[in-house]
Amino acid sequence: MSTPTEQLTAQGVSIWLDDLSRERITSGNLTELIATRNVVGVTTNPTIFAGALSNGHAYETQVAQLAAAGASADDAIFQITTDDVRDATDIFRPVYDATAGVDGRVSIEVSPDLAHDTAATIDQAKQLWATVDRPNTHIKIPATKAGLPAITATLAEGISVNVTLIFSLQRYAEVIDAYLAGIEQAQAAGHDISTIHSVASFFVSRVDTEVDKRLTAIGNGVASTLKSKAGVANARLAYELFEKEFATDRAKALTDAGANVQRPLWASTGVKDPALPDTLYVTELVAPGTVNTMPEKTLEATFDHGEIGGDAVTGAYADAHALFDQLASVGVDFDDVTQVLEDEGVEKFIASWHELKDTVAAALSNAPEIAR
Repeated sequence: MSTPTEQLTAQGVSIWLDDLSRERITSGNLTELIATRNVVGVTTNPTIFAGALSNGHAYETQVAQLAAAGASADDAIFQITTDDVRDATDIFRPVYDATAGVDGRVSIEVSPDLAHDTAATIDQAKQLWATVDRPNTHIKIPATKAGLPAITATLAEGISVNVTLIFSLQRYAEVIDAYLAGIEQAQAAGHDISTIHSVASFFVSRVDTEVDKRLTAIGNGVASTLKSKAGVANARLAYELFEKEFATDRAKALTDAGANVQRPLWASTGVKDPALPDTLYVTELVAPGTVNTMPEKTLEATFDHGEIGGDAVTGAYADAHALFDQLASVGVDFDDVTQVLEDEGVEKFIASWHELKDTVAAALSNAPEIAR
């Protein structure tokens, strides 16, 4: 009997772990998850690194060495995180080779402080790519208005990109356009476009959290029946848009020339409401050619009791459209929902980034003298 994670893989879903730490790398845990949980990639963000650096002793020696060298908190963060990502990409290299570069990917994010600065985002994306120096890296860039031209410019350099913090279909359409423009520019510059990969990270559970809060405030019986449905419906409509946009003449001209499609990635798949099934954002979003990046708790729940059927997305478009008509009819302004979520997402990552900087600055100042 196959495991649920094997079944998910068989349905064309790539399982990525939404977590990374040095302890996972050095203990063999990451290798074990590849072997036993069908994990074929990793995503990181400032919150994840803040948590990793705050716990345990895995970074003490390197922090002491960096303190001895007079490194600033920013320099130390850059060194520590790129080292972790490089080591993780080496662990995933066999997966990368076996999947012709599709999987075996590890994402590292540009500083959230740069979310509204196009030029600085491009510069840091290039710097991260050159420093990690592994082909199976993804540089993570948020899908803010300033991020869109940075996504295009980074792809145009032949750099693979994970576009993060996507909430609305309108912004997703702009992300796809930015991707296609980047591949067109890379092609014109003579890059081998078959080696450039990208995912578009569509956030799921946060949509339900915000919409359900508004439905509770509306308070009528109809509104209560619509709770905990918007996140899945929104993601399903994103997949509908993905199918449509990558069937255009523009996209087909690129894929015919060897380009890859930009795969949809389901992010924020940990259930926030304890009343909901803990595998909801996995089992309800099974679709071929997608990525589901899971926190470990969701991964283990899926492995333990996930009920994986076939494609749960492409036959559900009409119901998803109907749900959004119902949300509008009870007074939920979904455009406002997605703008609030994007703004909050950037703010949360900035807060985590500053927490990370404070943690590293304290560690540097308290580093033992032995390495100095």
